[in-house]
Amino acid sequence: MRISKGGCLNGGRDNGGQNNGRQDNGGAFRMPGEFERHWGCMMIWPVRPGSWIYGGKEAKSTFCRIADAIAADEKLFMLADKEHKEEAERMLYNCENHENIQVLEIETDDAWARDVGPTFVTDEKGTVHGVSWSFNAWGGEHDGLYAHWERDDLAAERFCERLGIPCVDASPFVLEGGSVHSDGEGTILTTEACLLSPGRNPSMSKMEIERMLCNYLGGEKVIWLPHGIYGDETNEHVDNICAFIRPGVVALAWTEDEEDVQYPYSKACYELLLKERDARGRKLQIIKLPIPKKPVLITEEECKGFVFEEGEDEREPGERLAASYVNFYISNRSVILPQFGDENDEQAARILGKAFPERKIVPVMARSVIVGGGNIHCITQQIPEGTL
Repeated sequence: MRISKGGCLNGGRDNGGQNNGRQDNGGAFRMPGEFERHWGCMMIWPVRPGSWIYGGKEAKSTFCRIADAIAADEKLFMLADKEHKEEAERMLYNCENHENIQVLEIETDDAWARDVGPTFVTDEKGTVHGVSWSFNAWGGEHDGLYAHWERDDLAAERFCERLGIPCVDASPFVLEGGSVHSDGEGTILTTEACLLSPGRNPSMSKMEIERMLCNYLGGEKVIWLPHGIYGDETNEHVDNICAFIRPGVVALAWTEDEEDVQYPYSKACYELLLKERDARGRKLQIIKLPIPKKPVLITEEECKGFVFEEGEDEREPGERLAASYVNFYISNRSVILPQFGDENDEQAARILGKAFPERKIVPVMARSVIVGGGNIHCITQQIPEGTL
């Protein structure tokens, strides 16, 4: 079932007025925090030649390890096209938790489930809905990363249809799931670099964009960070720089190296967060999570493994990748944490272990995913617990 609500989700009443940074969404929807209970998770099998090198051989193995870790705690739905469905089923069958994994035949243009999948919200009765935004490959004709994204744009609706989840039509508003984080209590995190970029909603003001976030996600306060991770080709998604650990507590990607190009980005975000309060009036506790000590650079050998199509953004040897430990996935009992073979890998795991005492930290070597352009949070999309 596809529900078209236009610009407001509160019975048609325009709630654009602001009151001390708070907005009333009419009690329509709430985007749960990722640390809340999940019913399941969505992923997409990696096959795009311009993202996954050498036929995606290593990436597919990494996706299986990530899917297996998540499936230990919740249902895992892997989307695959007709040509690769059998391959996905065969490889995932070798997972320890394969009984909790289901492969769905749904075609997409790439494997970034966070950005093309639905953003899941719950209504006043606890019923789960999927919000389907417009997707234009992170910038459309202005600075999009590939020229054709029609199947990606349909993925959210098709996934909801297969699972019988009501689908809320938020088009033509352009948004990716990685560009927002929620604390489940009315606070939304995003970045100005991304949501104010000219390739998304150039005709809308910052206030109008904020109103859309509040209406569709149940937000009462939007915190606009100035930047994300340097070199992030999504125009600096928030899920690479800052994430909610729980209400009132965030993890922020950080470096002490003032010579690092990331330093002014993280410093500006830190200074803003120190001054902010969340929707409930709390000052935020900021946990600094180091970025890899050495920049993660793509190699010449890796670049040889890509097959780019016309109009697709291409990579070059020596290019700095937007590696961040903040790009983790919180499952019901674990935190799936990317690792880069860097000396800060263990430190990141220790810091998050203290931040999530109730969860197990599961480190996964994710070089093949960052070479593709994102990381563990980017390839996953949680489905909250609720009425389904």
